[in-house]
Amino acid sequence: MSEDLEIKNKIAESGLINFDLSTLLPKGKRIGIDLKDFLFEGLILKEKDFREKISALNPEDYENSYLYIYNSADAIVPLWAYFLITAKLTETAKKIVFGNREDLEVLLMHNAVQTYDYTEMIGKRVLVKGCSDESIPENAYIELVEQLKPIVKSLMFGEACSNVPIFKN
Repeated sequence: MSEDLEIKNKIAESGLINFDLSTLLPKGKRIGIDLKDFLFEGLILKEKDFREKISALNPEDYENSYLYIYNSADAIVPLWAYFLITAKLTETAKKIVFGNREDLEVLLMHNAVQTYDYTEMIGKRVLVKGCSDESIPENAYIELVEQLKPIVKSLMFGEACSNVPIFKN
């Protein structure tokens, strides 16, 4: 085949790094624990009953999972209650947070973005993938830009065929 007719992949030759933020999403089961289920009649925290229900939890059910603890009851729950449930499950769960599933995902992505090694991107042109099958918290994109701005040559968002330039250094 002559050089004139050779098909070239200009994207591959451009030195552009395609970065998919969803690759940083920690894999694993997400489990919500509603404190309402540990309250007497779903309304009142009785310490003895609460401690018995916490003791009855099987930590293996939460092994290698990401847990979020919340309270859907209209009840005041003392802070020590969260201590008890966390102490019971902290050795088997990967991470435990207070809040809803979205709060958990924001924290997990925060940790992933902050600890990722961006060395390969230094001085390069980077395209952050715009579409993903995974749900990525918007805050992760903000934190990513904070990490990349000082080190990359340029940053774009979208797809190689249709992207939005964000900045050039």
